[in-house]
This record gives sequence, C-alpha cells and structure tokens, in this order.
Amino acid sequence: MNNLSWVGSEEDFVDKRDVRWVNRVAVGRFGGNSSAGQTKNEDGCIIWQNGDWEFAAILDAHKSAESAKLVIDTIEQHKEDFVEILEMKESLDFKYLEVILLKIFQSEKFLDKCRRVTGETACLIIVRKANYVWWFSVGDCLAYVLHQDLIALNQFQLNQRQFFEWIGQVNTFGQAVPCYTSGTRELRRGNNLILLSTDGLVECPGEPFSDPSNLVATLNEKELDEGISQLLMEIERQNVRDSTTIIAWNVEVEKEGSIPSNHFG
Repeated sequence: MNNLSWVGSEEDFVDKRDVRWVNRVAVGRFGGNSSAGQTKNEDGCIIWQNGDWEFAAILDAHKSAESAKLVIDTIEQHKEDFVEILEMKESLDFKYLEVILLKIFQSEKFLDKCRRVTGETACLIIVRKANYVWWFSVGDCLAYVLHQDLIALNQFQLNQRQFFEWIGQVNTFGQAVPCYTSGTRELRRGNNLILLSTDGLVECPGEPFSDPSNLVATLNEKELDEGISQLLMEIERQNVRDSTTIIAWNVEVEKEGSIPSNHFG
C-alpha cells in the first residue's frame, strides 16, 4: 500500500493505538483516553508516495471532523495536479505546489463549503523530493527533521506552530490576506527522519515530549514503528485526552549538504 487517506470520524481509535506501515512511511494513531473524557477523534491524514518523493498531510480539527474531511477530500480531488508536479523530471520548483494550494483554498467554491461545515482544522502538508523537503502549514501541527548535524545544534523543528489559524468555519483563507507559512529545507547527508504530529503529542499531561530531545531519545536506535508505538504508549500512560496522529519516515541522502566556507579554514 502506497497511499492512505483517513479522518477520525471514520475510525476514532479512542483507547486504541494503531501503528502501521504504508510502504516506507509509518503512521501512528491514538484517539485519546475515554477515562480522560475523550469521545471522538477529529484528526485526519493523507499519505502519497512514489519512487523519489512523499506527500503527507496531517490535520487536527475541533468541534467536529467535518473541516478535516473537507480538506482531505478536496486535496484528494486534485491529486493528479500535485502528482504531475512531483513527477517532473527536471528540477522541482515547490512554488508550483503552493500555487495549486492557494488556488484551491481561495476558490469561492471551497470557501462556500467551508462556511457550511461545523468547526475548523489546522493543516500541515509536507513534501519530500530528492534531498529537499517543503512545508505548507496552517495552524499548530508540528513537523520535525531529525538529523545528527541539526540535533547537535539543538535544531529539531521544521515549522513554527501558529495559533489562531484554521481552515473551515473560521477560515484564514476567507480573510483579506490569507495567513500561512511555507518553506523549503535542504536535507543533510546521511539519515534524515521527517516526523509530523498533531498537538496531542506535546500537549499531553506531564508534557513528556514538549522537549524535542525526549522525542529523539524515544525514537533513537529503534525501528520507526516501534519508536512511534512507544511515543503513543507514553502519552496514553499519561492519560492524554487529545487524539494524536503521527506520520514519519526516514530519508537517506547521499549528497553532501551545504557547509560554511570557513569549515576547513
């Protein structure tokens, strides 16, 4: 299986951990503890992949899962447009992806659908091709790129979480100026672990993973699915209420990353 499309209203995983491989991408889902008051799951995700690229989206809605489902369904409807760009043989310009997303999210048809849903969602999209990763973020989901060179400099997170940004009933793309963040990063030579998560991972009671170094320690020297299982087991043990969805995969890069000109001086 190369692809996955899921929203928590389909299967909520309350009191249940689910960790599985989608080809080379690992996904973990935990709907939260009913003992803490959880009754539903409003997360969602998309995973697509092919030979030298991955496209992943993670969503965290509130009030209902309707906004997450709307965004997932809309992105899936435009899958051919995204894949056509990702399959380009010449060098990839990630700006083409941003243009498509802005066209989709600012269309009157989509905005009208957003007005009709209950609640709103954060949305984080990550695309990796060759030795580059690109992100498009609305709201407070988290993305990490974990590599030994970066960890040594206490650099873990790819994006900065933004509060008060959503897509749905309250909609940043319905404002005079849409608010979102995007960017591109070069991956380092060796193993790069890309990990996306909804905020249940870091807003758990006791905050065991608010410090990214604890995240690294849990994932270090384990198979990725086993590491994700341990992350979910720990937040379950801490009696987290919020649902948590994690998508992660390893990228092995042969090309040397940029280094400062005085490195050998």
